[in-house]
Amino acid sequence: MEEGEYESVLCVKPEVHVYRIPPRATNRGYRAAEWQLDQPSWSGRLRITAKGQVAYIKLEDRTSGELFAQAPVDQFPGTAVESVTDSSRYFVIRIEDGNGRRAFIGIGFVDRGDAFDFNVALQDHFKWVKQQCEFAKQAQNPDQGPKLDLGFKEGQTIKLNIAVDFQPDSTRYRLGPVLI
Repeated sequence: MEEGEYESVLCVKPEVHVYRIPPRATNRGYRAAEWQLDQPSWSGRLRITAKGQVAYIKLEDRTSGELFAQAPVDQFPGTAVESVTDSSRYFVIRIEDGNGRRAFIGIGFVDRGDAFDFNVALQDHFKWVKQQCEFAKQAQNPDQGPKLDLGFKEGQTIKLNIAVDFQPDSTRYRLGPVLI
């Protein structure tokens, strides 16, 4: 983390369920139907925060705010967050404990709209990250962009018509429109 970076909140969802998931049997992806959806392992609040280019999915206790688990996401889509193949409300996330240990867990939202917001918050963050990288590249190589020459060419002229109204009873002049 660089000096001066701050943590911003991208999304907060008051209810999310966590599931223990069986190992993936095939390369086709995870299926939420295999998770015992009627028996979540944990329920609480989900917050997505961002610090620099990394987004963090934080699972927290609803009342105390105590952190249950955290999943850093450095690219999306990627291995840190995967959609399941049979529902739009469930995802598999890779949580980390800070000591290098990782585990995959399932998360699910009661409302399809909450799952949509979760997905869009991550997409928007990484769209912003991509724009920041493009801006940084342009700043390092300003000569690479298209040139815009607004100067006059040799022999080119313009004509200015300035209308002046003189009022004899006044010492003021009023300029009319300037036409280019």
